[in-house]
Amino acid sequence: MSASVFYLPDLGEGLIEATVLSWSAAAGDRVEEGQPIVEVETTKSAVEIPAGFSGTVTELHAQPHDVVAVGQPLFSYRDDRVDDTAGGIVGRVPSAESTPARRVRLRPPEDE
Repeated sequence: MSASVFYLPDLGEGLIEATVLSWSAAAGDRVEEGQPIVEVETTKSAVEIPAGFSGTVTELHAQPHDVVAVGQPLFSYRDDRVDDTAGGIVGRVPSAESTPARRVRLRPPEDE
């Protein structure tokens, strides 16, 4: 599992930044999906941002009272889900001993 970065999302209505009010998790804390991680304040309101994953917070990129622009790193985490970055095989790999289930003719059969 590799670390991922959570960036401050667009909170709507043309807002371009938010101020970190408080953290509900610290680096090294285990969190569950839906659990609040950070509370931020915009010019419109205060918003709690929940975890979209179950895993471990690895690093906080801002402190309380810091202003973070939309798209800037807010925190890093390790997700408990399977690592999707590894390639894999879809389907079944035929063995050398297996015979094809059907034949494909490349030219029409010759008349006899």
